[in-house]
Amino acid sequence: MGADIKSLRTRIRSVDSTLHLTKAMGLVASSKIRRANDAMLKGRDYASAVTETVKVLTACPDCAKSPYMQQRDGGRVKLIVIAGDRGMAGGYNANVFRLVRELPEAEIVPIGKRACERYGEEIRSSETYSYGQARELAEQLCLEFEEGRFDRLGIVSTEYVSMMTQNARVDWVLPLKKAEDVPTRQVVFEPDEITILNDAVPEYVAGLLMAALRESFACEVAARRMAMDSAGKNAQQMIDELQLAYNRARQGAITQEITEIVAGSGM
Repeated sequence: MGADIKSLRTRIRSVDSTLHLTKAMGLVASSKIRRANDAMLKGRDYASAVTETVKVLTACPDCAKSPYMQQRDGGRVKLIVIAGDRGMAGGYNANVFRLVRELPEAEIVPIGKRACERYGEEIRSSETYSYGQARELAEQLCLEFEEGRFDRLGIVSTEYVSMMTQNARVDWVLPLKKAEDVPTRQVVFEPDEITILNDAVPEYVAGLLMAALRESFACEVAARRMAMDSAGKNAQQMIDELQLAYNRARQGAITQEITEIVAGSGM
């Protein structure tokens, strides 16, 4: 009986320590949520603006000659895969990797420590990834696309729906497609449309990448907050159950001692 009481006391202390850890991680995630959401909204606005510009350009007949608008029959796919820098975020990273498995032949460009570790690449932090890094990567990928080293470029990231829901998705970036829904407008491009488009595409790719990174980070923080809340509730429930078992065991031990004392005094 004494061994059971000691074991229960040890388990209670262990789970209580875990509870404090989950609360601390939940508070850290909470402190990042507002900043992450603000960055996500700004990223969305920028991506929307640059996408609108590219749509106007792709609607111009001359831009059909751009190397970025050439549709290819090959199946060589390159994916920029955005995952988190750390775990303890529910299914956030697992959902991204599950989506990537649906394209087993794709060449992977990972961003985020978990993705880099999984695909054996040099570590690139998704939380601190800068626009300069995004622009450099975009220029490199655009050059490789022009040279015909791959046929399609996609970005695998996570879409923020709400605090409770985040969905992994793939957005296809290159080649560009002619926009059919662009309203008629009079826009004058200098020196000409195709030159502007070719110069704008690296900026377009970098803008989409930064928006995906900011949105994915907001998803990671939200997923971690929810995971820590759930873990905290489970830990508290486990502590309550262990405390009840401990009290019963302790009461049983006391009752047994009293019984032994009474039995001894009657001899």
